[in-house]
Amino acid sequence: MSSVSWLSRLVKDGVIIAPSLLAANFAELGKEIHKLEEGGAQILHLDVMDGAYVPNISFGTPIISSIRKITPLKFDVHLMIEKPERYIERFCQLGADSLTVHVETVQDPAGVLDMIRGYGVAAGLALNYGTPVEQILPYAEIADLLLVMSVPAGFGGQAFRDDSLESVRRLRDYVGARTVIEIDGGIDSKTIALASQAGVDIFVAGTGVFCADDYGKQMDFLRDLATRV
Repeated sequence: MSSVSWLSRLVKDGVIIAPSLLAANFAELGKEIHKLEEGGAQILHLDVMDGAYVPNISFGTPIISSIRKITPLKFDVHLMIEKPERYIERFCQLGADSLTVHVETVQDPAGVLDMIRGYGVAAGLALNYGTPVEQILPYAEIADLLLVMSVPAGFGGQAFRDDSLESVRRLRDYVGARTVIEIDGGIDSKTIALASQAGVDIFVAGTGVFCADDYGKQMDFLRDLATRV
């Protein structure tokens, strides 16, 4: 299977909820992941923060290496780090199925996307909240995945910013249906329909999933809200 065929196939099958591991109970990480599997999750979103590009620090290679051994879920790795080129090989080797870097952090976005695909991994480019969409447009058609931050990158649990949807609309108009668009930040039952209407394919949800006792029912609920649009 090519680096992107799994991604394209997945979104063609319907609305995709990508639970963000950052919102899980890290004291019971294995149990949390298995609950997501049982609930029908297909993708696990992994936010890697370095305390430099963003003010927070999350987790890195040891966590990803450990959980890769216990789950078949697709790993959607989001690098919120400076100079991500230094770590692309490592994250790909650890089992990333898609790897996304921020357009603000790389000097040669096209070259970095090619580097990621060279490891057989879907290559994503992220746009931080507040960054003009014009910064990512020159590379939009060569990315496998475009991630729009609907909150400033770096912290979980932030309130959704409605004006981020204008970037989604501009990107969807630009790339049409051929490129997967993902949104990250503040996605829950109140905001997912708005994001779906704007043209989002994959919805990263942290507290929007982990707030519930039954993750499967919560993901079904969110999918239903997005599908009604």
